[in-house]
Amino acid sequence: MRAFIVTIVCLGACKPEAAPSATGTAPPAPPARNSAAAPVRADDTLLEQIAGTLNFNLGRPAGIWVAPDGKEVLYRRSPPRSFVSDLYAFDVGTSTERVLVTAESLLAGAAEHLTAEERARRERMRVVTRGITSFSASEDGARLLIPLSGRLFVLERGSTPPVPPEAAAKVRELPAPGAVLDPMLSPDGQLVSYAVDSDLYVGRVSGAAPRRLTVRESDAIENGVAEFVAQEEMDRDHGYWWSPDSKWLAYQRSDASRVETLHVADATHPEQAPTTFRYPRVGTPNVDVTLGVISSAGGKTTWIEWDRKELPYLAAVTWQKNAPLTLLVQNRAQTLQKLLAADPITGRTRELLVERDAAWLNLDSSLPRWTPDGASFLWSTERNGGWELELHAADGSLLRTLLPRAAGYSSFLELDEQRRAAWVVASPDPRQRHVLRVPLDGSPPQPLTQGETLNDARVNEHTGVHVLATRDRRGNATLSVRRADDSEAGVLRSVAEAPAALPEPELTSVQIDGRTHYAAVLRPRSFRPGTRYPVLLSVYGGPLATVVSLDPYAYLLDQWYADGGFVVVRADGRGTPGRGRDWERAIHKDLISVPLEDQIAILRAVAAQRPELDLERVGVTGWSFGGYFSAMAALLRPDVFHAAVAGAPVTDWRNYDTHYTERYMGLLSDDAAPYVATSALSHAAELRVPLLLVHGTTDDNVYFKHSLDLAQALFRAEKPFELLPLAGFTHLVPDPVVRKALSHRVFDFFREQLGAPEPAPGAR
Repeated sequence: MRAFIVTIVCLGACKPEAAPSATGTAPPAPPARNSAAAPVRADDTLLEQIAGTLNFNLGRPAGIWVAPDGKEVLYRRSPPRSFVSDLYAFDVGTSTERVLVTAESLLAGAAEHLTAEERARRERMRVVTRGITSFSASEDGARLLIPLSGRLFVLERGSTPPVPPEAAAKVRELPAPGAVLDPMLSPDGQLVSYAVDSDLYVGRVSGAAPRRLTVRESDAIENGVAEFVAQEEMDRDHGYWWSPDSKWLAYQRSDASRVETLHVADATHPEQAPTTFRYPRVGTPNVDVTLGVISSAGGKTTWIEWDRKELPYLAAVTWQKNAPLTLLVQNRAQTLQKLLAADPITGRTRELLVERDAAWLNLDSSLPRWTPDGASFLWSTERNGGWELELHAADGSLLRTLLPRAAGYSSFLELDEQRRAAWVVASPDPRQRHVLRVPLDGSPPQPLTQGETLNDARVNEHTGVHVLATRDRRGNATLSVRRADDSEAGVLRSVAEAPAALPEPELTSVQIDGRTHYAAVLRPRSFRPGTRYPVLLSVYGGPLATVVSLDPYAYLLDQWYADGGFVVVRADGRGTPGRGRDWERAIHKDLISVPLEDQIAILRAVAAQRPELDLERVGVTGWSFGGYFSAMAALLRPDVFHAAVAGAPVTDWRNYDTHYTERYMGLLSDDAAPYVATSALSHAAELRVPLLLVHGTTDDNVYFKHSLDLAQALFRAEKPFELLPLAGFTHLVPDPVVRKALSHRVFDFFREQLGAPEPAPGAR
């Protein structure tokens, strides 16, 4: 479950005190209020913009790549109301922009077609745009490989000078034996690789017929394709890797013969056969993954050896110049992982380092990263209570800690060869993101951004040319193209729409039992002192994501609900990242009690200072983990939450995937009690407040079964509820019409159940 926080109402949290026991009697929910006197809804102008522009992300440069010679920056961009992206180039020397190639020109006006495999892969990567959504480059950047509609196109950029605009018309299409998946150029730019029907192929960019490198023995075998949990939970999208000299490929062989097969049918198209997925539910067999090395010319595979019985998860693979083939493997409980160096000729491995944690180990998919000479590598660890950045020698021994836990390391960006420094994102305040340059010699880090801002960067490792992305609390955003000396060469142009007015969330913090928790409060723009407003808790509340941010764009939908007559609150409790190991591991083997306790306590602390919050009328809503939290909040704490909308909720963790769930909940075979206690199905008979379940019927991440199971349990317990199936939708709901209609439905539900703003007692 990659953190999914595109919520129905908002994301957020509330913070609490101890919940009553499952057998305790909760007070009845307040009666529905008469909302006739209230405005029906807020002005739909903002909502239409949010839905039609994908939260104002359409039209913004994305997929930024800095050419190795530092002379151009390439990026994708769509029009402000289109989901179709084209490829652009920014000339660093002249500060000019040009269209490099368009999706329409490549397809010659034909419609784009995606296979079921490509749709599933994009679902895992949370890609909802179309057109040119990715490209691969040769090591020198002179050649690009552009996949589109299952086809492959090669564009020759050249080196000096850059290819002229008319060269886009000379793009060559390469032959392929079928719809390609996960295509890449070899580092030298002479070969192209991809998977077709779950086998690995290599062809030449000259256009010669491709060579099939693998032959799978059955439909349960896949070669060169990352399995579901790798894509969804490990942030590993690739199933094969080129050697630096372009002579070899490492690839994974996945045997899913013992994995449960699930079938997803689109009930709106009964004439179509169901789509099948190999989905490893908790306690059931995983895909059996092996790693092999094969010549790019074909031949026999050398299988890499490690203790796969003890360490079955292949979490990461890297193969860099002057460095060994490196793999990170984990045990199933994710309490032990080893970084191994492999000999691609013999298949033998040697241990570089070992990580252990009594609860679980988090993955940092951006590392390890070897230095160009292969003498050392960068590594991150939480073994000292929080994320630290380290430099290790080639034998795995620790050379020095480069960034201590107090810096709030988040992710590695790039290695600057000229400065011998690592570019990273770090901030001790999880509401911010800052870019730092960290010298490998142990000198003090160099902050490149400051103030109350959110920052990211794309860096060229050879030249130091980089793109610095910055957004401040007022929503001002820039994509600054900067030379190696940090001087600005220009900015990447955005054509995205801008909202007429941005939200101005009140960012605050509260103290709970000696802990500082961050929260955000959004009031109606027409806020009237002396009025009591119903409250909406916009929640995620689970691992991997925080929802309180400096970015005003994160609160756009919250503001629309607030303008309709609510006060919207979101907050971050324990279990969320960025606050240290103990803070995050507080949810071990119980994904609801601590988050629920924290959310209620935060909510009450926020309301104690803001009399306009009517805690007798509180609604809670979220999507994915936030949907799970919302359903459980309604079931367990009807004394606090008086109505709930649960979007795509996990209702029983035994029906979610192994890698995510077992990380936090432990192995089902070791202890089933936590699974029973945290299941919404176990508490269905306790429902006392209005509950609306919303779920895409073809969701292949949190299956529709979750909401159906809860609906059935509620029905059998004779508890009233509402179920809104989103016919034909998956876990992602990007369709503007549906997003708008869904927001209206949620608003109307909460207005009906919680009522409109009311004068405070004694107010005139």
